[in-house]
Amino acid sequence: MRLSAALVRRTLDQFDARAIPVTHPAFPKLSELYGDHTFFLDHNGLAIVEPADEAQERGKIVQLASWADARRTSLAPHNPVPTDTMVSLIGEEKDETGDEAPSDEDPERAG
Repeated sequence: MRLSAALVRRTLDQFDARAIPVTHPAFPKLSELYGDHTFFLDHNGLAIVEPADEAQERGKIVQLASWADARRTSLAPHNPVPTDTMVSLIGEEKDETGDEAPSDEDPERAG
């Protein structure tokens, strides 16, 4: 799934990884191979977030490729492997103006 900028930040607060920007030279090939996703690199390799429930309130980290060498310079693709790592997808989203909109879970920021 493709995540908004706010959800990428929220995911990175819960998952030790780096997001691959859409401007990265590898992004078009990754999208061609794996579809429309936000891609992450972590200590295991290449990962995405897939919805873990119907309401899409939580996401499950799915590994798509593992590091091929100890220096982490190349990836070895494999079948998608769901991990036990879950992230909350509920939180602040950008509203139409581009400002952070408070979530329903944080009543102090709503006023």
